[in-house]
Amino acid sequence: MNRPWMSLVLAMSLDGKIADVQRRAARFSSPADLDHLEARVAEVDGVLLGGGTLRAYGTTLSVRNPHLVDARRQRGQTDQPLHIVWSPSGRFDPQCRFFQQPVPRGLITTATGAQLWQGKPDFDHLWALLDDQADPWPWPDLLAQFPGQGIQSLALLGGGFLTAELLRHGLIDEVYLTLCPLLIGGATAPTPVDGEGFLAELAPRLMLVSCQPVADEVFLHYRVQPAASKDCASSKEK
Repeated sequence: MNRPWMSLVLAMSLDGKIADVQRRAARFSSPADLDHLEARVAEVDGVLLGGGTLRAYGTTLSVRNPHLVDARRQRGQTDQPLHIVWSPSGRFDPQCRFFQQPVPRGLITTATGAQLWQGKPDFDHLWALLDDQADPWPWPDLLAQFPGQGIQSLALLGGGFLTAELLRHGLIDEVYLTLCPLLIGGATAPTPVDGEGFLAELAPRLMLVSCQPVADEVFLHYRVQPAASKDCASSKEK
């Protein structure tokens, strides 16, 4: 492909929520799910997440299991994948724990957002649009740059608006979904795919690859089937 293979990896409640109505960091999954997430992160060259997701958690998930680090080295990968944040505003607290983590960092932003970090060591890579008002974002063109920079695979960790944007462009190839045994509720609580959504006849279709129950959780793996056309809202996550 002329872009990285992209895997969406997330955990959600049984009623389809990835956080509560206050959009706080979702910490309701089990240690088994955290191990599963780390294993998925360890497989890829880069991690992609929205700015809102980073602000909610304050950190990203690094690869800490020494066996996973060794496996990366054997595959010729760096010890840690590149952790890439998408934020049109580019506004983050420089004291955020994310900037103290021992991982390489990247930022996809606008020209205005990039100015906040030019000449600073916080981000190792910057991808900036020339047009601050770009809508929709040119995701196919952006991701086409990644393989030439050694990024052949990405793990997408949310949020919902970014996921909707990438689905609309047909850029997500597979989904790893953990169903967690709780009901969060709330009309405004975020879901895996936010925005205005898809018409049912244009919604992405998935094929089940595997299903594994572990204690009270269910680990699902789907492949996204190619579709001729899709329609959903452009992203609002800033």
